[in-house]
This record gives sequence, C-alpha cells and structure tokens, in this order.
Amino acid sequence: MSDWDTVTVLKKRAPKASAMKSEQAINAARRQGLAVETQQKWGAGSNKQHVATKNTAKLDRETEELRHEKISLDVGKLIQQGRQAKNLSQKDLATKINEKPQVITDYEAGRGIPNNVIIGKIERVIGLKLRGKDVGKPMAALPPASKK
Repeated sequence: MSDWDTVTVLKKRAPKASAMKSEQAINAARRQGLAVETQQKWGAGSNKQHVATKNTAKLDRETEELRHEKISLDVGKLIQQGRQAKNLSQKDLATKINEKPQVITDYEAGRGIPNNVIIGKIERVIGLKLRGKDVGKPMAALPPASKK
C-alpha cells in the first residue's frame, strides 16, 4: 500500500463563476483556443436613477403633440347664451350643477375638456341641447327618450 509513484485525485472543483469572469481566466481560455463570449452590461454597476433611455432620440423626433380634446367655441357660446337667457351668472350655474365656477368659465371660453356628465347637467339647467345633431335646440322640443 505504499506506492509513492501513484497519485489519486479524488475531486477537482470547477472554477467559481467569479473566477471564470476574471481577466486572467479569459486570457487562459483564449490561449487554449476555447470560444470566449464577452458582453458588457448596459448601465451595470451604476446607481444612476435618471439615465437617458435608448429611445430618447426617437421621442425627440416625434412631432405629434398630444393634447386633450377641448370643447368647441360654438358649444361655449351656446352655454353662455343659455345661461344669460335664464339670468344666471357663471357662479349660479356652477352651483346648480355642483361644479366649480372655473369649470363654467373654461367651458364657455372653449378651454374645458369635454365631460358628458357635466355637459348633461348644463343642458338640463339651461334647457339647450349641447351634444348630438340637435345642438342649440331647446330640450323641451325634443321627444322624450323611450326607456326599455
């Protein structure tokens, strides 16, 4: 049992992932002729929270301006005429429909974003149709909607 010339290797451990990533390990693999693939991670190791994304240039080239649809000036004028016909101030109309006076101001000036709920309330108070094909006609002249 005393054979000094024989060497027994029980287990050879595979190199750790961190050791395989080292410059020394990469150079050794290249010398042996093995295929080596290296990738550099984008933005790795940095704690940048406000980094310009890759699509910034694409967004800069975008010319379309995204805006909310505004209510037409014609509808704004109808609201104003209907309100004045009922002798209501903007504040009175706003109170009757449970909205802020600024909403009425914006709608009359054509700056308001159309909201069918608000427009419906205004229609009922001033008695004029503000939507659909009968815009500007009195609400009483329209046939009542049939309920199903």
